Amino acid sequence: MSKYSPIVLVVDEIFRALDDPGRRLLLDRLFQEDGQSLAELCEYLPEMTRFGVMNHLRVLEEASLVTTRKVGRRKLHYLNPVPVRLVHDRWISKFTEPAINSLTAMKAHLEGTLPVETPVPSHIYQTYIRCEPEAAWEAIVDGNVTVKYFYGQRVESTWEVGAPIRYVDLTGAVVADGTIVAIDAPNRVEMTFHPRWDPGLEAEGPARTAWIVGRVGDLTTVTVEYYELPTDSAQAADFMAGIPYIVAGMKTLLETGSPIDGD
Repeated sequence: MSKYSPIVLVVDEIFRALDDPGRRLLLDRLFQEDGQSLAELCEYLPEMTRFGVMNHLRVLEEASLVTTRKVGRRKLHYLNPVPVRLVHDRWISKFTEPAINSLTAMKAHLEGTLPVETPVPSHIYQTYIRCEPEAAWEAIVDGNVTVKYFYGQRVESTWEVGAPIRYVDLTGAVVADGTIVAIDAPNRVEMTFHPRWDPGLEAEGPARTAWIVGRVGDLTTVTVEYYELPTDSAQAADFMAGIPYIVAGMKTLLETGSPIDGD
């Protein structure tokens, strides 16, 4: 049994994965355009064999810096920034600013409640949490919990298909709203999400997103997926910065019982 805590071992894997310019280049290219195939990623390392690129991607997957999704015969690769958030929390935030939050996820294969063809995500964010799946689900749908990690916002919905969903701040102002598209409690909820906190983001209209709870061994996975979200949109830039913060906050709350900033 290792003498090191799980968080230390995870951070060690992240540092090892980043300790190669080729792997860092692959992450940079996925940051620019998420959801690329092996063939597309091989073009960025022309001096390397296909096997060499596959090995780099394997290391990045083992460190959870990259997640994948099979679409037909293609395997698409997505940048997962949540582990980088863990590094920030452990090695940077305590020196520069109050730490943030954490979240992740895993894809769940559900029956009966999803469309015949599950949409291909444009962005995926994922984390592993030491908690029961029911606790993770409650953290997604219970407004008394979301206020502790979701930028102080309370979620409100009856959690039925077609029902409205709102995120409100401490003053009661609506920060974002949308509609429940599909739900299979306690595994997956898909919704539209229309940000209201910024006129530029609001003008782009509602985005489509899903929160998914799964299980891997004794760990619970939380995954946030976005669909048809253009990489060059203002929403993509804003969500890519904010969702890792939110997911990391959920992870900290569920594993410690307290928000990461101690509030």
